Parts: sequence; C-alpha cells; structure tokens
Amino acid sequence: MNYRVPQPVPQVILDDIRGAQKMLSGVSRVTAMEGSRYLSSLTGSPVHFKCENLQRTGSFKLRGAYVRIAGLRPEQRAAGVVAASAGNHAQGVALASSLLGVRSTVFMPVGAPLPKVAATQDYGAEVRMHGQVVDETLAAAQEYADRTGAVFIHPFDHRDIIAGQGTVGLEILEQCPEVRTILVGIGGGGLAAGVAVAVKALRPDVRVIGVQAAGAAAYPPSLKVGHPVSIDNPNTMADGIKVGRPGDIPFKIIGELLDDVRTVSEDALSSALLLCLERAKLVVEPAGCSPVAALLSEPELYGDGPVVAVLSGGNIDPLLLQRILRHGMAAAGRYLSLRLRVTDRPGALAGLLGELSLVDANVLDVSHVRTDPRLGLTEVEVELHLETKGPKHCAEVARALHGAGYKVMG
Repeated sequence: MNYRVPQPVPQVILDDIRGAQKMLSGVSRVTAMEGSRYLSSLTGSPVHFKCENLQRTGSFKLRGAYVRIAGLRPEQRAAGVVAASAGNHAQGVALASSLLGVRSTVFMPVGAPLPKVAATQDYGAEVRMHGQVVDETLAAAQEYADRTGAVFIHPFDHRDIIAGQGTVGLEILEQCPEVRTILVGIGGGGLAAGVAVAVKALRPDVRVIGVQAAGAAAYPPSLKVGHPVSIDNPNTMADGIKVGRPGDIPFKIIGELLDDVRTVSEDALSSALLLCLERAKLVVEPAGCSPVAALLSEPELYGDGPVVAVLSGGNIDPLLLQRILRHGMAAAGRYLSLRLRVTDRPGALAGLLGELSLVDANVLDVSHVRTDPRLGLTEVEVELHLETKGPKHCAEVARALHGAGYKVMG
C-alpha cells in the first residue's frame, strides 16, 4: 500500500511553528537544556543536551500529535483517530487524544515492548496488536481508517506534525541563543524538518545536521538522487529512527534546509547511550542518542562554537537497555569476552582466576566446557566475561594471560 502524500508537497513556514507553540502552551513541557563537560572537552566547544527524553510521554512526539489532532474539524474528532507505531508516536497520539477528548486506536507490532504497550493503554488508547513489522502495522491502521472513517495520524509526513516538532527548534534558540550547530536524529524526518524550518528562518547562520543510524540510512541515497527512495530491511537498535523511506514533506524541507546528514554505527550508538547514562545521568533510547553518537564519532567537526544535541526520547525496554549497555561497555573497552583452554586438572580454573585478580579484572561470568570434540583429552575450554577499565586494561589482561602461558582462542 502506498502512503505517499499527493503532490504538490505542502509547505511548512515559521508562522506555522509559532502557531503550534501557542497551541502547545500548557500541554508540552519546555524541556531542560543540560551541559556536557565531557563532550565539551572532546569537541573543544560547549555542548548542550536538549532533553526531549524528559518530555511528557518520554519523547518529542507529543508535540506534533497534539497539534495535528487539535487541528481536526469537529466531525473528524467525532470519528476518532488511528495511528500505527512501535512506541513513541503511539504514546504521543494516545495522550494528545485523551487531552482533547478524542477516541484513539493505536496499532502496534506483535513484538512491541510490553512497557510501551502498557504506557499507550494507560494514556487512553485502544491498542490492537497486528503484524511483525511496522509496514504491516501501518497497513492495518490505514485499512481501519478507510473502513471506519477514523483519521489516520501519520508519524511524520504531515505539515501539522512537522510544525509541532519544530517548536523544539524555537526552544533551542531561546535557551541557547549562541548556538552554532544543532544535531538531530532523523527517521522519517519530521523532527529534523521542523527544527530546520524554525532555526533557518530565524538564524540562517546556525548549522542543522541530521543523524541517521548507518543500518537504516534512507536519507543519504535519497538526497543523492533528489527524491525519496526506500531501503530494504533497515536494521538498527535505534528503533525510533528505523524508517525505510523518507516522508515526502520532510524530505523536501530537509533537502532545502539541512546542512548535512551524518551516519553513525551501532557501536557509536551504544557508547553514546552509556555516556548519557553514566556522565549525564539521563536515560536515553538509542534513537535519542544518535546526535551524541555523531559527536563521539567525529568530534573534530564541531569545534566552531556551541553545539546542541537533541535527545529526542527516553523510552527504552529494560531488557533492551541491559543488552545495549553490555554492547556499549564492550565498544568502550569496558567489557571483555575471552575463550581459552586450560589443562583439565584440579586447581586449573582457580589458577586462571588468580591471574585475572592480579591484573584487577572483574569476572562477571564463567562457562566451563569439558565435552567438545574439538578439545584434547586433557583440555577444558573456559569462556570468561570480564569487566575492565578500558582498552589499555584489556590489552594488559591479554598480556598477563599470555605471559602466564595461557593460549587465548578468541
């Protein structure tokens, strides 16, 4: 099914965003701006976080959803609204609808995290589980809209949605008037487009840079050919920006106004999440960490003045958080996994652990395998998961084991 908006593509202007800001007064929070000393020292410029992870519902999505639904005609409100989302947009639509007294139905993929499903229900939406991937969920929501007359609330491809998200840009200019660069994550493009319209209209000298996960980066090839193109099987831990095709309206704005679009790796995303948690004491989901990942990956690009990184959301499943933290620790050299073989005799494992204690490596987990056809008759394979202090300490651990006569297999 085709969800492209009809041509010509509607425009979004500064007055639309200013109108949205008035509409959101008393509804959305003016979220905090927090400094990051670590990233400031890394880049050589002051770095600030725009904390949309502390917004109501845990992300910026409430802004656009409220403006879109508030703009419906009375007969449209009476018919209710429907949306499809794995998380943030679902919660934004649910709360906005409840605040406006509009009935909402939200379709979510079968594998959506239970905390996000429960939160969407608690905000007042009727949740229907359908499909394994978001494209199937979108199709079900569109079919429901066609059948019932409910208004389909697109997550990014509507001018009211973009105007609502653009209020983030107005707040950044008010809170950090000296800003020189704004980094914002891109999925479909609604947030980046709205921020770009607001900022470029008032401060054309400010760079606005979009950030995509490398495994779900539809914008670079689309910008290269001049129109939105789809990518097959987008794959990233950052589910909030895992979108296979840019929206038509955001794409036009981003193509005209954004200064650049950068991509970041999964390692950079997990390291950024770990940094936000440890250094800034902020819980941020992987999509919300993408601007921080860009700063960590290429800090030399941002030394020409104050930088604002938009932390777009903080809704993350605790089980996923646990896995990402472990991945982030490994990427930062703080977590080390080793396989090695020792002689199958009493005290061999104790001797190995003793060597690790001498170099202050903290053992988190030990797996002891005796029955494997690859092993010699007197061999045992040991898999170790260690907490370390960084890349230098990892190298020290490896040298110590080698010096003690152990052969590391992997």
